[in-house]
Amino acid sequence: MMHSASNLSCHFSRRCAVWVGALAMMGVALVGTQSMAQTTAQTTAQTFPANALRVVVPFPPAGGTDVLTRLITQTMAEQQGWTFVIENRPGAGGNLGLEQLAKAKPDGLTLGMGQTSNLAINPSLYKRMPYDALSDFVPIALVASQPLVVVVSEKSPHRTLASLVAAARSQPGSLNMASAGTGTVGHLAGALFAARAGIRWTHVPYKGAAPALTDVMGGQVDVNFATPSGAMPLIRSGKLRALAVTSLQRLYALPDTPTVAESGYKGFVAEDWKAMMAPAGTPPAVVQKLNAAINAALAKGEVRGRLALDGSQALGGSPRALAQFIKDEHVRWAQAVRESGASAE
Repeated sequence: MMHSASNLSCHFSRRCAVWVGALAMMGVALVGTQSMAQTTAQTTAQTFPANALRVVVPFPPAGGTDVLTRLITQTMAEQQGWTFVIENRPGAGGNLGLEQLAKAKPDGLTLGMGQTSNLAINPSLYKRMPYDALSDFVPIALVASQPLVVVVSEKSPHRTLASLVAAARSQPGSLNMASAGTGTVGHLAGALFAARAGIRWTHVPYKGAAPALTDVMGGQVDVNFATPSGAMPLIRSGKLRALAVTSLQRLYALPDTPTVAESGYKGFVAEDWKAMMAPAGTPPAVVQKLNAAINAALAKGEVRGRLALDGSQALGGSPRALAQFIKDEHVRWAQAVRESGASAE
């Protein structure tokens, strides 16, 4: 059957008109869908939080992570009018708490205070991890960092780091080093220092900083690389003695305590940082709202002053900056784990 040129042109014109119409309808539908998604995200952010926020602390009460979390959430509650419920879930160097966070509903109502140990050290320390530190969480904000304080009981015969090292050298393995748990910064810093000083001591892991410090005070263990926030009250009360700090500069709160570097170990640095995290899939608009609230809390002079007195530095920043920071810390602490020879299994 033959078709004239005019008939073909008319035929194709009708088909083109149908295609153009269909494409136009698809475009309208896509724009409508995107608009609806944007509206939903904006509404979610505006109404967030509809309920109390649960914050998982992967260490026991009264430890450095717990004290910092309560300070920040209390300030956020005062500034934003939000309600927070703190849940302490200690164990496995902070892994148990973050495992719970990774499995939580990603609605922004369940958060967790991650730190150097369970986000940067443990992936290299443990052969099996219950979560992927880089993909199972959404970074919200870097909260604070602090060095460690090498502490002994006030009844200890050691008044300097040199004295402690000399005792460890004279009787290898006779001294016990407490930590807040296997894989914590205190554990790894102690292992790194022992390797650097050429000594050997016995690692005694606890389920958190508070019980570890209790046994240091009682003399059941000899030394602890403790966070300042947990150790400072005990140092001020005379129950613990500070021998050194693991920062390059002396702490504002401990001006008379030398650094490990000043004590003969040039360049030695070990710092613990804390970061608020959420489960992967948490809406970006909610993440931004949480980030803004945390940065506002950290900007408060009273909070910064309190952190300084506890030997910490307020940080803050964007979720994107925190994501890159955690990746960089993975690399740095993986090397530290290899050099120290530490292992959790």
